[in-house]
Amino acid sequence: MKKNMGTADRVIRIVIAAIVGVLYFKGIITGTLGIILLVLAGIFVLTSLISFCPLYAPFGIKTCAINKP
Repeated sequence: MKKNMGTADRVIRIVIAAIVGVLYFKGIITGTLGIILLVLAGIFVLTSLISFCPLYAPFGIKTCAINKP
């Protein structure tokens, strides 16, 4: 599993996850939509922590810097 997420991508995902979490726990987002968004926020945090997005791999997307020697 190679790193395919850059710093900006990781920060954006964590910010989005935090916003969704706050909205859910304040009761602004509720019901099925709230649960789906909360699960998606959890996936965002997980992928940010490991710096790998499985959906990027099949499409060859990499948002991390490329180090060329």
